[in-house]
Amino acid sequence: MEIINSIVTWVMKKRVHQIDLFRKYPHDVQSELFSNLINTAKNTEWGKQYGYSDKLSVREFQERVPICTYEDLYPHIERIMRGEQNVLWPSKIEWFAKSSGTTNARSKFIPVSPEALEDCHYKGGKDMLSIYVNNYPDTKVFSGKGLSIGGTHHPNEFNSDTRCGDVSAVIMQNLPLWAEAIRTPPLKVALMDKWEEKIAKMVEICVKENVTSISGVPTWTYVLLNRILEETGAKDITEVWPNLELFAHGAVAFGPYRELFRQIIPTDKMNYLEIYNASEGFFGIQDEPSLKDEMLLMLDYGVFYEFIPMEEEDKEHPKVLTLDQVELGQNYALLISTNAGLWRYKIGDTVKFTSLSPYRIKISGRTKHFINAFGEEVVVENAETAITKACDATGATITNFTAAPIYFEGKSKGGHQWIIEFSKQPSSIEQFTDVLDATLRQINSDYDAKRYKDMALQAPLITVAPKGAFLNWLEHKGKMGGQHKVPRLANNRDYLEEILEVNNLV
Repeated sequence: MEIINSIVTWVMKKRVHQIDLFRKYPHDVQSELFSNLINTAKNTEWGKQYGYSDKLSVREFQERVPICTYEDLYPHIERIMRGEQNVLWPSKIEWFAKSSGTTNARSKFIPVSPEALEDCHYKGGKDMLSIYVNNYPDTKVFSGKGLSIGGTHHPNEFNSDTRCGDVSAVIMQNLPLWAEAIRTPPLKVALMDKWEEKIAKMVEICVKENVTSISGVPTWTYVLLNRILEETGAKDITEVWPNLELFAHGAVAFGPYRELFRQIIPTDKMNYLEIYNASEGFFGIQDEPSLKDEMLLMLDYGVFYEFIPMEEEDKEHPKVLTLDQVELGQNYALLISTNAGLWRYKIGDTVKFTSLSPYRIKISGRTKHFINAFGEEVVVENAETAITKACDATGATITNFTAAPIYFEGKSKGGHQWIIEFSKQPSSIEQFTDVLDATLRQINSDYDAKRYKDMALQAPLITVAPKGAFLNWLEHKGKMGGQHKVPRLANNRDYLEEILEVNNLV
């Protein structure tokens, strides 16, 4: 395996020079990509409707083509699912990435074109490893196998010649043979649809492998690693996989989980790399190990980016910026136009730029995930920063959390209720609450104003959930598996009340 490691490492390093090109010439790269997207799609139904054959400028594109939500595009997507082609994109669409966004009952079906699969999703995976080997030239990551928790796929209900599934399942099913050879577990296990059976089989197979890297969502990865420790009786994961050196993680912020993983993988040679991948595409990779939560925006993946300032987000005709117009530290709702036919698509994420040369971002939240019941404008980034500080101050580690408003009732004040499942209890729940509250006040002036002398908001109410509470809820919702995650914040109590009821915490 050493010679394989040397060969693959050499190949991966060559891509870094191409990444350097879009670092140096970001606007040229995005401009050329935009022109290619428009030209490729000019003879589609969508392209004809909006005059793509006119060789649109970006300004003309913004004037002609509306900002689209999934609901806006769904009539076109349904036609593609029923077998029509050349609707949004000219290539034949045979796969759809099924996404729930969070845990909503309604699923989204995102077209995955051959170009999106090859030039975005796969390119992102290869670039992740290219950046990693460039940062760690002595790596032995290719001397063993990479572990990933896959989803499932199934025939499209409208057309059995095409298939739908979690984006991880779509990617795994189409992997080239060389890539499949260096990953574990085997495809038939990775794509099993029964979660408990899958985890049991993964444990049985993967503990016998030389696993050197893991990729996945922190929540589900932690569940798998704990099951491995239970089954093997090992003190920590290094006793099972002594050569493990990389965890590539995405989907949720890693801050609240960092200490948790350090406890079960207690080795200085373990590295953590954040990625920003979604059903709609692969968008960002942490390129500097020291810059936690910051990712290089990948500009040559067939995705044209636009940005809506958050103060404009709810307007009928919001101001929309291109890459050359963004500013540091501002919250933007992300718009994408892609090589799978998503046009000016509002993905639902918000980002902040932490660097403009090169362009680096951090995910600041979701456009629909916030608490603003009292004008406090608490976003996911605020919540994750505060809960990380509270954990650090009290020696706690968490498995999962969510928060929602406590509405005014009679003379009682409003507030926020947090349901938190701890893997290690805080030394003092009172101190944990105080630090959480104080941090929110420090980083969010609107929250601070509402908390002034408890005039509008009372201190947070912490509900400690029993072990497995969030898994119980996800199972109850039929949302078990690596692609599903708990919403961090909600502006109503629907999720929270369900979690309380399912776990008899009412």
